[in-house]
Amino acid sequence: MRFIKAFLVGATGLFVVITLFSLLIPANVKVARNTTINSTDRNKIIAQVADLKNWKNWHPIFAAEGAVTNFGSISSGKNASCDVQYKDKVIHLLITAADSSLVSFTLQSKGENSISNQIRLYPLEGLNQTMVEWTSITHLHWYPWEKFYAIFMDKLTGPGYEMALEGLKKYVEGN
Repeated sequence: MRFIKAFLVGATGLFVVITLFSLLIPANVKVARNTTINSTDRNKIIAQVADLKNWKNWHPIFAAEGAVTNFGSISSGKNASCDVQYKDKVIHLLITAADSSLVSFTLQSKGENSISNQIRLYPLEGLNQTMVEWTSITHLHWYPWEKFYAIFMDKLTGPGYEMALEGLKKYVEGN
């Protein structure tokens, strides 16, 4: 009985220390990736990003075999939305803002944290290029396991953003 009591006290103390340590980790995790597109036609690029029906041209999940996309009543610009069913998950995408150099949107999936995203265009003067930057901010709960997962978020989600940006680059430069 004495060993069980010591184990429970030690486990409780360890849980409290881990929880207190996790409170030092920020509640929002930012992941950013960018690519340079050999085009100065920002309208061509923003047309691909601001219209969800065009995402099949460059985004890997929209073009994946087995992915089912259901568009809302609006598919382009602010308040455009769609649901993508892929690998037994439904991802809801909602565009919250769109203009000539920025598209902001949120991604939500049942049981997961909300992710705020921005795709921003920066003209590179004199180089006839446009830099496209994808920034995502994941909003975490206070749970210790989520906070420690955040340490690895960049390595886990970053390659997906890179693939999508490379797909956008290839599509825009090819057309």
